[in-house]
Order: sequence, then C-alpha cells, then structure tokens
Amino acid sequence: MTKVAILTATQIELKLKRMAYEIWEHNSEEKEIIIVGIEDGGAVVARNIAGILKKVSNLKVKFFGLSINKKAPLTEAISIDAGQLNDKVVVLIDDVANSGKTLLYAIKPLLDYTPRTIQIAVLVDRKHKNFPVNPDYIGHSVSTTLQDHIIVTFEGEMITGAHLE
Repeated sequence: MTKVAILTATQIELKLKRMAYEIWEHNSEEKEIIIVGIEDGGAVVARNIAGILKKVSNLKVKFFGLSINKKAPLTEAISIDAGQLNDKVVVLIDDVANSGKTLLYAIKPLLDYTPRTIQIAVLVDRKHKNFPVNPDYIGHSVSTTLQDHIIVTFEGEMITGAHLE
C-alpha cells in the first residue's frame, strides 16, 4: 500500500501550538477548560495541546482520557466526576476525523453531564466524512477519496508524522 506523507513532526508541532492558541483565544474569558482526549492517538494530541495551553495561557487546564470501543461504541462509560464537567467548556480532541463516527460517539457520554459547551479539535481533518461532525479547531485539512485513510504516527507522547494510505 502506498503511503503519502501529509505532515512531518516539525509541522505537527507548529500546528499543535496554533491550535492551542486558537483554543485559548476562543475561550479567553474562561477560568478553566476541560480537555478530553480520545484514546489512544487523540489522547496524545490532547495532552500535547493541554501542555501548551498550561504554558502560554492563564487557563486552568484539566485533562481526561476517553476510551471508545469502536466495535460497540455505545457500551463505554466514562469515569469522570460529574462536577468536573458541569457548566464547563469541554474540548474533545482526536488525532484524525476520518469518517466522523468516533467523534460522534465520543460526544454522547459527555452529554450525560451538563457541559456549557463542547468544542471539537482534530490534528487532521478528512474533508469527506460520513457523519455530521465539523471540528472547531483543525490542525490540517485534507481532501481525500472515500478509499483513503489517514494515519497519525506516534513514539510515546511524541507525534512523529501523518500520512495517507
């Protein structure tokens, strides 16, 4: 299978910084922001963005990971104290919005609490999604065919690249 490079590690680092600044700018009146990263890759992206926000902003930043069982997505429950999300700004983060399905299912358990708003951030957004999910913050947008798949690669907490397969 042919791989087409989309982003290098250096480009990703710059995009994460820009996304963090956009999140801060959009939420500058807030005292606290909740970052929820979809495990596995989205959580790495989310922790990177949360780290940048803590360095550059005056926001109190809390991070939570969210696991989604892609074979049975409605069976997952999240273990977050309800008070942590009630009337808070929540930014849901994933590495890639391929079909939009994972993000859509990730929103559902968050709605069991009463966040003031849920915003979505993705490192790479695929233009042709099957589900109605439109991220608020996008690192890089790619127009693809329906057969293409976007892969983000990691080494621990470091995001090493993104490519199209």
